[in-house]
Amino acid sequence: MLSESTLQTIEVRSSPDRCFEVAANVEDYPEWVGGVREVEVLDRDDQGRPARATLVMDAIIRQIKVTLLYDYDPPRTIRWTAEPGQDIRELDGSYEFHEIKKGTEVVYMLRVVPSFNVPGFLRNQAEKQIVGMALRGLRSRVEDTEDT
Repeated sequence: MLSESTLQTIEVRSSPDRCFEVAANVEDYPEWVGGVREVEVLDRDDQGRPARATLVMDAIIRQIKVTLLYDYDPPRTIRWTAEPGQDIRELDGSYEFHEIKKGTEVVYMLRVVPSFNVPGFLRNQAEKQIVGMALRGLRSRVEDTEDT
């Protein structure tokens, strides 16, 4: 099943390296990603970053549980895909970090195909809310912790 993706950008007053570092720290998502309630890291890569993690999220329509597989290309990109499950048939997303004069442009892409029936406009609204909250949360987390 083909579905459209949601793509949004935000500017962050920090380096791509710092943005990547914060975004790769999946365990802290409940502290700054709106809607993420729990994270359990199941496997790590050879750099100690989460390679597979289960997240419990509020997605407007209902709370969902999804296991994500992460792929890293520091400091430019973090990609993830979901294992098919009870709540999600397909999910893939990414953060891209592009250096700009005043810091970093962060591009977030998300595409979700739920395992349950959801009208397209509600799915689109949920994706937009998830992406927007994550980008605003990332900017706040990076800028608020810049000197720590």
